[in-house]
Amino acid sequence: MFNKILIANRGEIACRVAATCRRLGIRTVAVYSDADADARHVAFCDEAVHIGGAAARDSYLRADHIIEMAKETGAQAIHPGYGFLSENEAFAEACAAAGLVFIGPPASAIHAMGSKSAAKQLMEKASVPLVPGYHGEDQDPALLRREADRIGYPVLLKASAGGGGKGMRVVESGDAFEAALASVKREASASFGDDKVLVEKYLTRPRHIEIQVFADTRGDCVYLFERDCSVQRRHQKVLEEAPAPGMTEERRRAMGEAAVAAAKAVGYVGAGTVEFIANQDGSFYFMEMNTRLQVEHPVTEMITGQDLVEWQLRVASGEALPLKQEQLRIDGHALEARIYAENPDKQFLPSTGTLRFLRTPPAVQFMRGGDAHGPAGVRIDAGVREGDTISPYYDPMIAKLIVWGKDRDEALARMRQALAAYHVVGLSTNVAFLQRLVKSEAFRTADLDTGLIERNEATLFPAPAPVGMDFIALATAALLDRETRERRIDAADQHSPWTHGGAWRLNGAGSTTYRLQSPDGDIDVTVHSEAGRRRLSARGKTLPFRASLRDEVHTVDLGERTVKGQCHIEGDTLHVFSGEGQCSLVLVDPLLHAGEAESEGGKLAAPMPGRIIAVMVEAGATISKGDALIVMEAMKMEHTLTAPAGGTVQEVLYAVGDQVQEGAQLVTLEQEAA
Repeated sequence: MFNKILIANRGEIACRVAATCRRLGIRTVAVYSDADADARHVAFCDEAVHIGGAAARDSYLRADHIIEMAKETGAQAIHPGYGFLSENEAFAEACAAAGLVFIGPPASAIHAMGSKSAAKQLMEKASVPLVPGYHGEDQDPALLRREADRIGYPVLLKASAGGGGKGMRVVESGDAFEAALASVKREASASFGDDKVLVEKYLTRPRHIEIQVFADTRGDCVYLFERDCSVQRRHQKVLEEAPAPGMTEERRRAMGEAAVAAAKAVGYVGAGTVEFIANQDGSFYFMEMNTRLQVEHPVTEMITGQDLVEWQLRVASGEALPLKQEQLRIDGHALEARIYAENPDKQFLPSTGTLRFLRTPPAVQFMRGGDAHGPAGVRIDAGVREGDTISPYYDPMIAKLIVWGKDRDEALARMRQALAAYHVVGLSTNVAFLQRLVKSEAFRTADLDTGLIERNEATLFPAPAPVGMDFIALATAALLDRETRERRIDAADQHSPWTHGGAWRLNGAGSTTYRLQSPDGDIDVTVHSEAGRRRLSARGKTLPFRASLRDEVHTVDLGERTVKGQCHIEGDTLHVFSGEGQCSLVLVDPLLHAGEAESEGGKLAAPMPGRIIAVMVEAGATISKGDALIVMEAMKMEHTLTAPAGGTVQEVLYAVGDQVQEGAQLVTLEQEAA
């Protein structure tokens, strides 16, 4: 076994690898960029070395510098995590040439599976089922269009060297093919340095089921069962679970054996994932093989009781696989939700900012399912802490929230509780969306396919509802508590009424009134106090009201109901969290009158920092609402910005290649007269 390894990654996966190394007595070396000098993974490892600028190309993708740092620090091996250099065959070869162990598959296996088109040709020879498509080397756009026409629409365009949902577009008709192809090639070139694409038949209600495989240097290979990763947005996974709902033992064995055959066909070593597209009728087709540890590996750990990072380390050091196929068992059910800094209501646009307030459910980190399922069966894999910044340079994941239950229903119940206790202030997150998702009828009943989110758009993206009494009551409790703390003084006479912050009056009842600004208008709230009892009036209702605070949790008795939640106050803004979700309210002075807000019409602003990669209009052009005007690249994804209204373009303020900051005005418009 190794004495010291360098972890060539960042964030939660770097922390995850370091945790297993610590348990095994292996020292770890972290690498970090300018943007990550104070990151959690830097503090978590035994040593840390600076490797360059904030952009990945200047730091985490500098293979030669990382190898140099590994040698200087005395590391014997390099763990690449996932992303960055994890599937780079040249890096694997360079590690070997430098006398370092690459904790991953041999370069030949990475090469064989690195090209989706070449991999599918190889799988065809190995008799692994393939979805109909074109995987050839000829990339002439006219040929690709003819192949798409032959296969029949809808088709899926995919970057041949792609992964992580980047460089993928569904094309519904021939008329849309040319524009989609250009976009996929741009994104593929930017993300992978290779603009080759393949064309496949797009299955209308497929499930995404993947098999975890593991092989050692002695020729043995096993599968650690399956994960269902069907719930996706932008072809990126949102919720994963293991085992796959509705999976029969016969089908599990067939898919597992096909995955092992795929791994053996390329002489695989280490952890890998063979991904399949599965029809509702049970048929399945090879999609791709990821030659690394997957983001969703924790659900496999939770149901098998195995530490997959430990398996990686043991196999890379020359040991045999820890278990044979017949020794592996499934125990219970696990779910993983990816907590992202993004805005689901704006097409999942990534968000940047500081985690000013972060509270999570009681959990453990990096546990193994069979050893300990943790407090209430909850595990959190995170690479950030309160006060850290989500920057535009890397993936916007905040954490992975994983739960275990003895069956799927118990795991779902625990996920609902855990999400309700996950509170973030400082940037947009997908937590409220995930809450709706796990409560939805489609997910609850395992009516799964990759179009689940689109099919249930009305449920998952409801129209904003008026702020309810639960949120109002929790916000009021927080305001009363703050006033009590602010008015608490050291007085000689502790029995004096002037020492207390209640609404005591010499004669009659007292009251306290607040005005709260909400997305659906101002809310006047009055708390009436008389004879030691309180009533709360708001939204035309008056209810008995009693509140208490313990361990940052407010408990409010509101009439015959009890409500629990948290409220984080920043100045005059109240961020309220309850089991129903989150809302933000602003305390306003009712004596002041807000003026009319200046209209933002006539402007198109950058929603986040990024680079301009396409400009579709020029000054003087006549446009309609929804027309594509600018394409930005940010956080490894393309974002098309559309016209907020019809009118005429007055000026385009940036050109292709320009870097822009969040909020920068990109285009000025003269809107059509109303």
